[in-house]
Amino acid sequence: MDYNTTRTHLEMREYGRHVQQMVDHLLTIEDKERRQRNAQAIIELMGFLNPQLKNIEDYRQKLWDHLFLISDFKLEVESPYPIPTRESLQAKPAPLPYPKRYPRYFHLGKHLELVIQKALAEENPEKKSGFSHIIAYYMKLAYNTWHKELIPDESIRSELNSITQGQLEFTSTPFVRAYREQDDRFQKRGKPGFQQRNRPNNGAPGKNRPPQKFNKKRFK
Repeated sequence: MDYNTTRTHLEMREYGRHVQQMVDHLLTIEDKERRQRNAQAIIELMGFLNPQLKNIEDYRQKLWDHLFLISDFKLEVESPYPIPTRESLQAKPAPLPYPKRYPRYFHLGKHLELVIQKALAEENPEKKSGFSHIIAYYMKLAYNTWHKELIPDESIRSELNSITQGQLEFTSTPFVRAYREQDDRFQKRGKPGFQQRNRPNNGAPGKNRPPQKFNKKRFK
């Protein structure tokens, strides 16, 4: 019996042992042209066995890199791409530094602080006023998301003044009015009377539909 534990180690298991044996036989071919043709055939077979690589950019280069890796970098053929080395394929990418951001107001997030800083650096008064209105609108959205209640404009105005030290102010804008109307509709929707008035009539007797008479069958 020939067990896998007694066989040679597979460099890449996703291609199987048959591809490994083909590459091992490819190393024994002395004719350069024949070895090149067989290498091209193995590349086509590897692409057929792993069709998901076609979704990767430059998947042909990936196949050639895998071919050299399976041959333990001993294969001498002409590649249309730079021939890789063991160090280049096994090199680990440099670790990405974790962004260290410590927002002063956690309930508003760090991105809003960046928008506030950009608004404070704006010199055009109209753009600066537009920044303050958008910031106030976002603050109302954030409060409604986390608190599930209506926040008055005075609370938003006082907190925005404390954050910007009075440099940004907003008035009753169309954004805030539209959001207030949306809150009013949301609160009315939760009332029982609103749900009953707008509930679809599924055959029940009401003002718009007369009661239906059903013939009851009597069983003796």
